[in-house]
Amino acid sequence: MSDVPKPRRVGSDAPFFAGMIGLGAVYVTLVAAMLIADAAFTSWDDITDALGQREIQASLWLSLISCTITTVLSLWVAVPIGYLMSRYEFRGKALFNALLDIPIVLPPLVIGISLLILFQTAPGQFIQDQLGQVTYRVSAVIIAQFAVACAFAVRTMVATFDRIDPRREQVALTLGCTRSQAFFSVVLPEARPGVVTAATIAWARALGEFGPILVFAGSFRMRTEVLPTTVFLELSVGNIEAATAVSLMMVTFAVIILVVARRFGAGRAVL
Repeated sequence: MSDVPKPRRVGSDAPFFAGMIGLGAVYVTLVAAMLIADAAFTSWDDITDALGQREIQASLWLSLISCTITTVLSLWVAVPIGYLMSRYEFRGKALFNALLDIPIVLPPLVIGISLLILFQTAPGQFIQDQLGQVTYRVSAVIIAQFAVACAFAVRTMVATFDRIDPRREQVALTLGCTRSQAFFSVVLPEARPGVVTAATIAWARALGEFGPILVFAGSFRMRTEVLPTTVFLELSVGNIEAATAVSLMMVTFAVIILVVARRFGAGRAVL
């Protein structure tokens, strides 16, 4: 028999768990109370009236289209960056890693101002001369969303590739696969749940973006107006009912996105 003494429990764990649950319940209650307050304040008539307005319909469609385009662009960038940051060490990686997090930690208005200034510089003016006006256009909405949403997608993909055993990729290389063949046939299929999660996070983040869009794209009705700026515009004219109705639409989209991420993505591993 083993001589290792068994650990003795002193007292009950109930106070510990009660304290942890109590502290967590404070925040959960706050979030739930906000959603209940919105739902109680808004009637179904307010929602249908809001959806009946041409401006809000245009805002809804622009939000759905721009967020989808932003998500595709974010994945194109996040997958390769996430793979490189997870698999390779290189000089300046710490600085590069910090740059990737800048859009996450910067105030949204600062990102909008930075984008606005960027397109006033010589390179920015050259792009606009060659491709057309960017600022205060739909393209500015997508760029503003992409500047922030892509950072969250990158972080998700880094975590995803970190969880994939690199030995499988090495085995594929020893069996004669090229690096690209090993990536697309071995690594990327295993990363599929993380890709789904990155896409849903990027889409949801783009949907809620406000500050950079307001500064860089403006809030022109029927042109660059998206759902967050609709809430701002409706509040500015005192139409709280419409603003709350649009807010509930955004909450509904967010819930759907989170359910998709946890059901089909890597929710249990990344989120």
